[in-house]
Amino acid sequence: MIRHIVMWKFKQSDGATREQNALLLKQKLEACRGAVPGIEHLEVGIATPGLDSTYDVVLLCDFTDKAALDAYQVHPAHLLVKSFLAPIREARQAVDYEI
Repeated sequence: MIRHIVMWKFKQSDGATREQNALLLKQKLEACRGAVPGIEHLEVGIATPGLDSTYDVVLLCDFTDKAALDAYQVHPAHLLVKSFLAPIREARQAVDYEI
């Protein structure tokens, strides 16, 4: 099994607040749960206002194997997430490891 963890920090945006963008991202990521084969677990966390956080959203996702993670990267549902993030993302950090 492969664990995939990604964190995003958003830019200030004229169109939507960070909180609105975080909620939209959460919805888009959670839509991958039923659409992408090989996802065993998918969890999205949004930074809680008032707590000391350096990033806005975190994804914790477990895949059956590396092939499933690779397939996720090019799946149409994931490509929609990436296109949503492109204009609002300031920074991204990720780590993948076997569990």
